[in-house]
Amino acid sequence: MGKIIGVLTAMSVEYKQIASILTDARKEKYGPHEFLVGKLAGNTIVLLQSGIGKVNAATGVTNLIVNFKPDSVISTGVAGGIDVCLKIMDVVVSTQACYHDVLCGDDVDPGQIQGLPRIFCCDKGMVEVAKSLQTDVRIVPGLICTGDQFITNREQLNVIKATYPEGLAVDMESTAIAQVCYLFDIPFVSFRIISDTPGAEEHFEEYLNFWQTMADKSFSVTRLFLNNL
Repeated sequence: MGKIIGVLTAMSVEYKQIASILTDARKEKYGPHEFLVGKLAGNTIVLLQSGIGKVNAATGVTNLIVNFKPDSVISTGVAGGIDVCLKIMDVVVSTQACYHDVLCGDDVDPGQIQGLPRIFCCDKGMVEVAKSLQTDVRIVPGLICTGDQFITNREQLNVIKATYPEGLAVDMESTAIAQVCYLFDIPFVSFRIISDTPGAEEHFEEYLNFWQTMADKSFSVTRLFLNNL
């Protein structure tokens, strides 16, 4: 018997690419969210375009968990690379996720919401599946840092890297989803395709060029991963 896998995307480009590989797809609406439910490799995929940012991601995954009770949850999308080891088109798979824009007071570590872990650990089994994929796209496991900011300059990058030296990428959704999955005890992993390298020359041009010329190839990793679960 197949598993139920929740998949969240922030943007329509990502959503359409995953929707195109589902069979027997139907739409189900709960509250503000319209889910696409279909089949892939013997599993049931519950797909949602949650929208950009932490609140959209958290409300979307909560609604998905309550109504569909998934066996696991995957977040897929793009991120900015914040480590010199990464290049555009690399895929970061989250071993851990943290917030780079949270500060709850002097008695709590930067990035930590009081009463919760400073860093959320992602599912080791799913990370191992991702690392074993045979693909010409480089897959790099590591820490994803999340905040409600599109990081565009070296000063912002330096602050994040000083707080989380092991951080590989920054996005706007992964840790919010990781936090909800932690609370519901649902295995979670995030895939983030590196679209740009903040702090570099012509950073925003890198981002625009990614969407115009490279996105289709990079999402083959997510498709391969879903087929191997």
